[in-house]
Amino acid sequence: MSEPERDLIERVIQELQRPAPVDSQLGERVMARVLLQPRRPRSRRIALITTLCAAAGVAALLLARPGPVPPPVDHRAVQFSLDAPGASTVTVVGDFNDWNTTTTPLSRARSGNSWKVTVLLPPGRYNYAFVVNGTKWVPDPIAPRTTADDFGAPNSVVTVGGAEL
Repeated sequence: MSEPERDLIERVIQELQRPAPVDSQLGERVMARVLLQPRRPRSRRIALITTLCAAAGVAALLLARPGPVPPPVDHRAVQFSLDAPGASTVTVVGDFNDWNTTTTPLSRARSGNSWKVTVLLPPGRYNYAFVVNGTKWVPDPIAPRTTADDFGAPNSVVTVGGAEL
């Protein structure tokens, strides 16, 4: 690119960066004109159609709600639970969810101290931990421990049985 072309581009950039003059009263004038426009009442036909569509949507949702979905044949239901008094959130992270701290939240039991979630897993061995309040990583106190991970924290291990295990 030649020197005159660079100079031209630089001048265009400087011109585009300059604030454009705006009438300070413009917003008020626009709103005044909008408020002066007469409101058109909705026709009864449109209101009826809207109401019927909404009712049909609700009916479709209620009728289409599936029952409990059985786990795939090769998956097992594994319940993870943790007593965490005073916790506001608890999630489980592990090999099965790429250690994602938001994918598998636990639900608080009625007692308020116990947290639980059921996860469908294929047969295998999985390392996991709990994350309390989004920051504190805790191994499962009732499960076997693995050796410390790459970050020096111990994890727990669960083995999901299968025909071949």
